[in-house]
Amino acid sequence: MVNNIPRTLLLVLTFSVHFFYAQNETPEKKTQIGFAQLDFLSIDMPDGNESNMDFTGIHYNAMLNDWSYAGLGFYGAVGGIRGGFFTLGLNLGIKKEIYRNVFVDAGLHFGGGGGASAPDGGGAFILPHVNLGYDFKYFSLSAGWSYIDFFDGGTITSNQLYASAQIPLSFDYTDFEKRQDKFDTDNLKETKWNSKSHRISAMVHLNNLSVKGDSKFVDGSSMNGRTIRLAGFEFSSFLSDDWFYFIKADGAYSGIPAGYMDIFVGGGYHLSMNKNRTNIQAKFGVGAGGGGGVDTKGGFLIYPDLSIEQKVFDNMYVSINKGYLMSPDSHFLSSTLGFGLKYYVEKDGIETSHNNSGKTVLKGVQTILKQDWYLDASRNGGFEQDMHQISLQINVFLNKYIYGAGQTSFANFGDAGAYAEGIVGLGVESNTFFNNKVSVFAQVLGGAAGGGGISTGEGLIVKPSFGLNYKLTNTLNLRGGIGYVKARGGSLSSVYGNFGLSYNLSFLTTK
Repeated sequence: MVNNIPRTLLLVLTFSVHFFYAQNETPEKKTQIGFAQLDFLSIDMPDGNESNMDFTGIHYNAMLNDWSYAGLGFYGAVGGIRGGFFTLGLNLGIKKEIYRNVFVDAGLHFGGGGGASAPDGGGAFILPHVNLGYDFKYFSLSAGWSYIDFFDGGTITSNQLYASAQIPLSFDYTDFEKRQDKFDTDNLKETKWNSKSHRISAMVHLNNLSVKGDSKFVDGSSMNGRTIRLAGFEFSSFLSDDWFYFIKADGAYSGIPAGYMDIFVGGGYHLSMNKNRTNIQAKFGVGAGGGGGVDTKGGFLIYPDLSIEQKVFDNMYVSINKGYLMSPDSHFLSSTLGFGLKYYVEKDGIETSHNNSGKTVLKGVQTILKQDWYLDASRNGGFEQDMHQISLQINVFLNKYIYGAGQTSFANFGDAGAYAEGIVGLGVESNTFFNNKVSVFAQVLGGAAGGGGISTGEGLIVKPSFGLNYKLTNTLNLRGGIGYVKARGGSLSSVYGNFGLSYNLSFLTTK
């Protein structure tokens, strides 16, 4: 009898483990309807002798119901003389069909940013628009009126034509609280998750620009032979097994005065070999770049690139890339050499043409829009003044509590309109408590920052912080934090606080 106790205990524990594993309820598959948008406007600058600043934006908007939307967008200068002028902001709008695929689109963009010595004041601006468009099913086009006003001490104000192209782009998700729940694919075959997966990738990288030819600083001095060191992030989404589109952003942290950044969108071809352990990618991107004293004229740049990737473990790859970053007329010309760490994910379905272990896991993602307030931010003129910035942060949970984070920020109040940050790091977030309403977090981020007269030296900063979240709905939290920012090569050393909203989801990923 006694000898049977260990066997009985082992049997009970075995069934208990299976029982608790099986208690993960099948997650409800939800769909967020939305669309990506590219738009263009040509801004009349306040100096009558200056050519217009051509402004182009890339946005993602989520439909709140069948007639209204909210989202985020970036703008960058691509024509004129203000290369390096960038902004980030929030979109709110109405999009409603009025007659047989004809629709009206009226909205407001509120953001912050600036650069390239433009009269942007603190950086805060509004951009309302009213457009009339036509829906061609797979894409839509619209045009109309817009107005822009850099109202916090800036003098940029203009009425102009506003044109946009929109592409439907929806995604599937489930509740954030279910992050890290695991399932066998066999258990999901009779559910809505039994569909083809969608492959995406995310990469953090370091990129060196070796400047060549007649490239110059804006003061006319030569940049030939100068090396600019960048840190950044790249996101790719696959249209098929071979073709993909991408968006990437970089900021300088060494080699030139702080303030240079670039943003690109583009497409590429992906070739796998060695049983999917080795990949070759050819990419071509177009976008905007400048700042840090670099003369990119209007800011429009192209980015051809070739990279090779090698699997190191699981879905993680190391990447080496070689290419060019240049203006089309070679006014600014540089060769690129970069190194990155890339992670591939199969999401939204259990049918995949790539390696499949038969296991799935829900990955938590947070998209955070917040307002930062830097107390007594040190300026290059030897004085201190408060500075405010609008900030976008995306957290991807590596397990239930630890997340990797990427953040970009642009000044919008405090007479520093050209200041921007691009930083990455790690954080940790607790379970919820107080009736499942409150959680706490702590994080350390670092990367490139500069511009707007803020004393960041060559641009390297570090930002530790902590704070709490308060749950409003299953997807939306209030978020507040307190932290400290320190520039390695400059005198910026400030306590800061922030407050904003966090949009929280989980995506089904196939291992």
